[in-house]
Amino acid sequence: MSRPKALVLRSTGTNCQDETQRALARGGADAEILHTNRVIEDPSRLDPYSILVFAGGFSFGDDLGAGRVWGAQLRHALGDRLQRHLERGGLVLGVCNGFQVLMETGIFEPDKTPATRDMALYANASGHYECRWVHLKTLNTLCPWLTPGECFPVPMAHGEGRFVVRNLAAMETLAAARQLALAYTPPSGEGEPSYPDNPNGSMGHIAGVTDPSGRALGLMPHPERNLDPWNHPEAAWLGRRSEGEGARFYARMVEVAKAEA
Repeated sequence: MSRPKALVLRSTGTNCQDETQRALARGGADAEILHTNRVIEDPSRLDPYSILVFAGGFSFGDDLGAGRVWGAQLRHALGDRLQRHLERGGLVLGVCNGFQVLMETGIFEPDKTPATRDMALYANASGHYECRWVHLKTLNTLCPWLTPGECFPVPMAHGEGRFVVRNLAAMETLAAARQLALAYTPPSGEGEPSYPDNPNGSMGHIAGVTDPSGRALGLMPHPERNLDPWNHPEAAWLGRRSEGEGARFYARMVEVAKAEA
């Protein structure tokens, strides 16, 4: 079968595009990197791709808030194109700053305006930048390349990753719609995480969410930084592993795109 085409989008200040391209290529996709400005010049450039990934980093320096400028740019210039990509069966992923950017586009709540949205990403509860390894647990989610109940280690590095919702009713609505995708967990995968297992104070310990279709996923930690077995700081104590857990995350995404092509 032909390899799915994946596009890693970058902007001024992104810095994770190369490892993201490597993760997708290693997972079986023909992956390319393109600056957002080139797509805005010609939105039809998105048409050949079944996977769109918004890379992490510090777009526009996060000077007006994490992901705010790039997200506003995408919302106004490419918002309709992103929705059409999902409607025709495409997949979208935003990692760390890419998650912040997608949050600003409104892709996770397409029927709401910026003033009426129920979810946002705020500054970490610790009041400072957090850079550490954490564990994620997959929830009962619509995302087609995640396996509910699975627990895996992944590095994170951000200053504004605290997931918040307007109220408890909004959280219950998201859970019922299966849009809550990933949660921080203790290494055992059991019990309630406290700091630093929940590194940013996210409500409900949420680390990732989807849009209503499940085809767009955003998460704060970086699976693309855990592709090889030696990436983990405790690799010598984890037993024999042929790859890092992040490699499987991207390979499964590519498998879904290939199966639905």
